Amino acid sequence: MTVEAAAQLLQLHPKTVLRFIREGRLRAAKVGKQYRVMRSDLNTFAGSNSPNDVHEARATSIVDIKDVDPALLQRLSAVLLGASKGKEPSGAPISVDIAHDPERRSVKIILIASPVDAAMLLKLVSACLEA
Repeated sequence: MTVEAAAQLLQLHPKTVLRFIREGRLRAAKVGKQYRVMRSDLNTFAGSNSPNDVHEARATSIVDIKDVDPALLQRLSAVLLGASKGKEPSGAPISVDIAHDPERRSVKIILIASPVDAAMLLKLVSACLEA
């Protein structure tokens, strides 16, 4: 969010928010000549736990796939890791871990993401298995 929006939420003057950013008290990223503040950083700074805060839900999914050939393993890895590094639909971080057991030809995929992102990643796994 912009410095002005952050100032409005904190009920401070924008110059005060800029001073906090320059002093390192409030994290912000510089985009061009302006600063942008993430809502999570603003909440941390304010110590906010108000009812207006967004509650974050995380889903953990474990997918166990048997009889995986190298081509399928490569396709799954490329698709899932690419999707996790791209723009997340919910904006929440995504964690994807892939464990391969070559002797048993099995793969375990561990996904930790928002429910929306986890559903999207599970659909990608399904699409890779059908291809």
